[in-house]
Amino acid sequence: MALTILGLSGALSHDPSAALYIDGKLIAAAEEERFVRDKHAKNRMPYESAKFCLEQAGIKPADVDVVAIPFAPISI
Repeated sequence: MALTILGLSGALSHDPSAALYIDGKLIAAAEEERFVRDKHAKNRMPYESAKFCLEQAGIKPADVDVVAIPFAPISI
């Protein structure tokens, strides 16, 4: 069974983005600003970029095994 990891970052600051790895291979990555047309997409969650990554892989949210987020005091 393949390990599927969705990485999310930047939600409370700037440049939110998402990346999807399956068995250690990068499948898709995107920055939220490309979808919402707002430079740096400050204070936004990476909804559209995560959706894009899942669509590129042809999987559903339930297929993700791990969601990885950075830990830093500014992130919470």
